[in-house]
Amino acid sequence: MIDWAQNNRIGIIVILALAVILMAPFALRPREGRISRDTERLVIISPHNETIRSEFGAAFTRHMKETQGRDVVIDWRTPGGTSEITKILNSEFIAAFEHYWDDQEYDGWTEVATVFNDRKLPPPEPGASANPGQTARQLFLNSSVGIGIDLFWGGGSYDFQKQAGKGHLVAADPSGRYGIAALAKEKPEWFTEEIIPASFSGETFYDQGHRWVGTCLSSFGICYNSDSLERLGITEAPSTWADLADPRYFGQIALADPNKSGSVTKAFEMVLQQALREAVEDSISRPAPEGMSPEQVERRALAEGWRQGMARIQKITANARYFTDSSTKIPLDVAQGDAAAGMCVDFYGRTYNEIHRKSDGSSRINYVMPEGGSSLTVDPVGLLRGAPHPELAHAYLRFLLSKEGQRLWNYRPGTPGGPEKTAIRRLPVRRDMYGPEETKHFSDPEELPYQSGKSFTYEAEWTSSAFDSIRFIIRLMAIDSHEEQQEAWKAIIDSGMSPRGLEIFSDLSIVSYEKATSDFAKILRSGNKREQVETARSLGDLFRSLYADSIRASRMEGR
Repeated sequence: MIDWAQNNRIGIIVILALAVILMAPFALRPREGRISRDTERLVIISPHNETIRSEFGAAFTRHMKETQGRDVVIDWRTPGGTSEITKILNSEFIAAFEHYWDDQEYDGWTEVATVFNDRKLPPPEPGASANPGQTARQLFLNSSVGIGIDLFWGGGSYDFQKQAGKGHLVAADPSGRYGIAALAKEKPEWFTEEIIPASFSGETFYDQGHRWVGTCLSSFGICYNSDSLERLGITEAPSTWADLADPRYFGQIALADPNKSGSVTKAFEMVLQQALREAVEDSISRPAPEGMSPEQVERRALAEGWRQGMARIQKITANARYFTDSSTKIPLDVAQGDAAAGMCVDFYGRTYNEIHRKSDGSSRINYVMPEGGSSLTVDPVGLLRGAPHPELAHAYLRFLLSKEGQRLWNYRPGTPGGPEKTAIRRLPVRRDMYGPEETKHFSDPEELPYQSGKSFTYEAEWTSSAFDSIRFIIRLMAIDSHEEQQEAWKAIIDSGMSPRGLEIFSDLSIVSYEKATSDFAKILRSGNKREQVETARSLGDLFRSLYADSIRASRMEGR
């Protein structure tokens, strides 16, 4: 029998345990006592990893102290990847504007809640009165409604352009003195072809309205483990996206979920872009069919290129070991031999190559940019509407784009102007950083993106309208139905690549170019959740039926 003292001790332990749980979030916050009253705080929301945050945070703090005698600290908000961040920005701005709407004593919030930040909402016709949604939209764009965050930094240009269109990112604060637009007036030479071009290889490097600007370069490619390739009997390292569709890689490809990251979606878009270009170039080399206009010929080629590219993605995903929520997991697992190869961002591949580099310069993990299969994209930054510290945010923008800030991306640790502890292994956006005086300090002096990037041109009009459709299709074709997909692919492989089984497996008419760029795109943009769920359910059932039919056909032919 438990006596009173023992019972009391149990009660105290339970109370202490509850106290620890309740106090943990507060204990994990920065300790205010360590920051003086004169310390200024800059709030940045970012998907960047701890190394980037630590190195840039320390460098900016040092820069502000040395140049202006100011004590500055960066308050990092890191809820996850870009997709998670954009969801947070969307919900926070809705809540903030609803509060502002109520303060202004307007009525009918439910009528305008879903349209005030709709980038596609047209303005009133000349001479016509604005409807409630248009009134709310204009009120929002003229306001300084904020969410307590100064800058959004890191991710892909697609997500930044969407945030800019919504009105969440702004060119300047209400005074016009702070922001990217103000920086462009202050440093006009930076926004030129010689330093930061407006676009390159078909990719936009900064918004023409100056609501966001690229800070470093990224490309997408393949990381692979040479020891794992030897174990699988693969003698040639992968050099193209198509190589990852090889059935010998079954269960050996590490992939990330494009629904969790705009950057991952961009990588899959590159696979499609390459296939589209191959189909278009092939159509140009042939005589045009009689009676078909050049536009019709190109449209037919694009439809065929899309089919080939989506079939390539289908086989790559069928080889997948998993779909992770974290793209940083891919090079780690490849390096450990848990996967033979994977699709990853360039600097992740280069970082793990260096981590595992031997004294003779070799490394078991390597990175390659697919031949003619990847463009240069930028990692942007933008000023958020209602930024609480616009002047400090402006100072950070100036620092990021200065040579001092740009050196942090690829300088070797310990070199003058380089990172303090860890090489970041990313490439500066400034074109004038690739001269010998700078590259002699680089971790990757052989990387000359403004030369190598000329081999690929991104054609936005081909796939930009289908960007959300790509995520949607891959989820239903390969992630939600991955077990059925792999069973079908395994049956095809075991049958000696059954022609009929493969034909059924690759019948992707249900996700044609026309449907992806029109039907699915409209449904995904509509905001109609019921229609989206019904479409997803229907498409998912069709894929599972397709895979079941492919299994039966493969086993019949394999007998």
